Amino acid sequence: MIEALGVLQRVFGFPAFRGAQAEIVGHLIGGGDALVLMPTGGGKSLCYQLPALLRPGCGIVVSPLIALMQDQVDALLQLGVKAAFLNSSLDAASAMATERALLAGELDLLYVAPERLLTDRFLGLLDRLAEQERVALFAIDEAHCVSQWGHDFRPEYIQLSILHERYPQVPRIALTATADALTREEIRRRLGLDAAQVFVASFDRPNIRYIVVDRDNPRSQLAAFLAGHRGEAGIVYCLSRKKVDETAAWLQTQGITALPYHAGMDADSRRDNQQRFVRDDGIVMVATIAFGMGIDKPDVRFVAHLDLPKSLEAYYQETGRAGRDGEPAEAWMTYGMNDVVIHRQRIDESAAPEEQKRIERQKLDAMLGYCEAAGCRRTLLLRYFGEEHAACGNCDTCLAPPELWDGTEAARKFMSAALRTGQRFGAGHLIDILRGKSTEKVAQFGHESLPTFGVGADLDEATWRGVARQLLAAGLLHADANHYGALKLTDAARPVLKGETTLMLRRQAARTKSAGKRRAAPAPLLPQASGLYETLRQWRAATAREQGVPAYVILHDRTLHELASLRPQTPDELLTVAGIGAAKAERYGAALLAAVRDADEINAGL
Repeated sequence: MIEALGVLQRVFGFPAFRGAQAEIVGHLIGGGDALVLMPTGGGKSLCYQLPALLRPGCGIVVSPLIALMQDQVDALLQLGVKAAFLNSSLDAASAMATERALLAGELDLLYVAPERLLTDRFLGLLDRLAEQERVALFAIDEAHCVSQWGHDFRPEYIQLSILHERYPQVPRIALTATADALTREEIRRRLGLDAAQVFVASFDRPNIRYIVVDRDNPRSQLAAFLAGHRGEAGIVYCLSRKKVDETAAWLQTQGITALPYHAGMDADSRRDNQQRFVRDDGIVMVATIAFGMGIDKPDVRFVAHLDLPKSLEAYYQETGRAGRDGEPAEAWMTYGMNDVVIHRQRIDESAAPEEQKRIERQKLDAMLGYCEAAGCRRTLLLRYFGEEHAACGNCDTCLAPPELWDGTEAARKFMSAALRTGQRFGAGHLIDILRGKSTEKVAQFGHESLPTFGVGADLDEATWRGVARQLLAAGLLHADANHYGALKLTDAARPVLKGETTLMLRRQAARTKSAGKRRAAPAPLLPQASGLYETLRQWRAATAREQGVPAYVILHDRTLHELASLRPQTPDELLTVAGIGAAKAERYGAALLAAVRDADEINAGL
């Protein structure tokens, strides 16, 4: 591990390991298998990159992210690591050159798509390397893709058990940022990792603020939220391709640089938009869940959901794309009961086995429970992943605790209206009945003659919508997707309906101000450091353009902050800055030190 620490400092420019990294690296160097669960931005990549440099041969990294392999390899090349990738984006000549470099022992790390790895040709290459003991390790990134009831299932991942069967002597590490207990067990079973040591880091992302608002006017709500994030990079998730296109176009009319991304676009447009998002500053990507897995852009300041994700795993994975640099970020979501109906309909109409449907319904229920929580959202989110956490003070329910009220009578009225109408109608119609509204539909079915007509006129529509959602979240009502979202009582509703139990509900609070304006800010730089920081950012942007790589591949924002604060004067002092190793110091040291000297001379002149 002394040698490992030396490589960490010399190559990667970090003074020490974080969290469980040292233990994982040591276990892998020793030849052990590992399953690593670590949050986005927690340093997963280092857990296999460093052992690959210390073990004989080349480390093979299986990744489903073809569009991002180039950036990952570019980042390693900047560090002086001999890295390459093999996927369908390469022409035949480039692919053959990479294969020759692999066989010649000229690579430290090779990223390969699962489809490519499973070909007879590539397995033949691995056979030749394995015979000579020149495969350092196998790293299976985004390992949750193996889960058939997960949110990112890739059928090729199930076949990756061949690595264990064919090369049992080569250590393997499977990594993911998102996996509940059920998914973890499936990863171990399907990848043959039963004997692997499991490393579970904290799932907490303390720099992310979680906010959920009841859907009212979603575009106005989104605009109010984005007002606190002008000029910042972010992602807006929508459920449908049509909504993605419409939202991106609308944001552009609001003066926001927004780009669409979904599977219905041609491959060139998707690639171009993704590259602009990753490489330019201040781009807002409006996307379906087709976008984002493995996005390595560190300065995403927000992730907004205009529709309800289908599970807490999906939500955690998607919101985890914000704040990878450790600076404050926000996860904002607006949702309504119609989201639940749409998700239930998709589950019910799918061709999945009944057991899988049951699990997906449970995951959706947990997602809904999170949205309707009266307590700390972070506590609830982490508990889902088996981790206990005190109230965080950095979510909407901690910052503005919702008021609770005795909703027993309101719940009984709502459920009575559902029963008296034959459990055939959705929330909107039931609320019209309760509030005594004489609509065409009410007249059509004669519902103005019901005893429940008008008994809820004392509560406004927003409050009744909140009652309906919370009854759904509590499992007292079920939205029947096969009957247009008709609300039906469950067995759990009986004690409430009979008055045998009290039901406390969360009062719907109006949250119109952008939470972005209230978010914690990073420690401010001194005026002279701020000027140097801006100079360094401009130098980085120009250097990245020259090389055709994202700016963060050159240096992260955090490294620029440290450079501006520490103001190193010599090459040795430069190497003490986190994120600057030997290769980057040699490549950029003269320019960085010159920028510091120029800034000092300007300050001295003032």
